[in-house]
Amino acid sequence: MDAEQPERRIRSFVRREGRFTSAQRLAFETLWEKRGLEPETGLLDLPAVFPGCTRFALEIGFGMGQSLAELASREPQTGFIGIEVHRPGVGKLLALAEEAELPNLKVYCADAVEVLRRCIPDASLDLAMLFFPDPWPKKRHHKRRLVQPAFVEELRSKLKPGGVFHLATDWENYAEQMLEVLNAAPGWRNLAGEGGFAPRPASRPVTRFEARGERLGHQVRDLLFSREG
Repeated sequence: MDAEQPERRIRSFVRREGRFTSAQRLAFETLWEKRGLEPETGLLDLPAVFPGCTRFALEIGFGMGQSLAELASREPQTGFIGIEVHRPGVGKLLALAEEAELPNLKVYCADAVEVLRRCIPDASLDLAMLFFPDPWPKKRHHKRRLVQPAFVEELRSKLKPGGVFHLATDWENYAEQMLEVLNAAPGWRNLAGEGGFAPRPASRPVTRFEARGERLGHQVRDLLFSREG
């Protein structure tokens, strides 16, 4: 939002910097100009950002970035945009992308809601991913969860018709909320059938958060919804 209209919405994240290792910091400082994207530059021209790519995908909250780097290495014809607010994870992903020589991977270190609104063209994405977002488990904090009706509608406008929104969480209550919100939102089709969760797609890499959840005995649930019309 413009400076004269300060943003007052409830944010879905808290910046927990954690340990910023020297390697992560060095990657952040030396590779950002090459691989970083800034919300202030405005709307992206995706074919220009990713020359030669024919598909475009977005991951919101990529953590330490290993799964996103794996996806980008598997699919060189897809341009991948990652969004993460925590600089250690951004630094780690920048290092992974450089080491693997992935020209099809770019990164925002910013609020995903702001990036969606200001930078992602309408009907431009083939795939959007949200894996293991902060579950805000306490009931009084559920309003801070990212998957809310307004967010879902904003994201839908960024997908091409037929484009897919893939979500995963190991928190049962959040999975049920995700399903409820998407089932109630107009313009979506549940690829798993009416009201159901999807089998875990083999294409989704196992993330650190998923492995932690499984160690704690949490069941992971995937949701796959496509944009209609």
